[in-house]
Amino acid sequence: MSISTHVLDTARGQPAAGVGVVLEALTADGGWMRLGRSATNDDGRAPDLLDDDTAVGAGVHRMTFETGEWFTTQQVAAFYPVVRVVFEITDADAHHHVPLLLSPFGYSTYRGS
Repeated sequence: MSISTHVLDTARGQPAAGVGVVLEALTADGGWMRLGRSATNDDGRAPDLLDDDTAVGAGVHRMTFETGEWFTTQQVAAFYPVVRVVFEITDADAHHHVPLLLSPFGYSTYRGS
């Protein structure tokens, strides 16, 4: 299975380069295990999201987008310092794309292709 994300700055109509992204999986004891960390590139995509030799299987996962740090570098006041998107993977063989549409005072996400 593969997983990907990208972040679009909807206020400027451009990809959001330099946003930190952490991918985690929910463990049986209710904690979160880190699967990988990346930052968005000039196209707003987060390459190498998974740590080496890490696989993503079925279950509940979350992506944490470090939006506060990014807005600070853009010199923009914003309301959401962190955006966490929690989602469930039921088909471990399918590709999952979790994009984030971001503005200083709102965000949206959806399951992409």
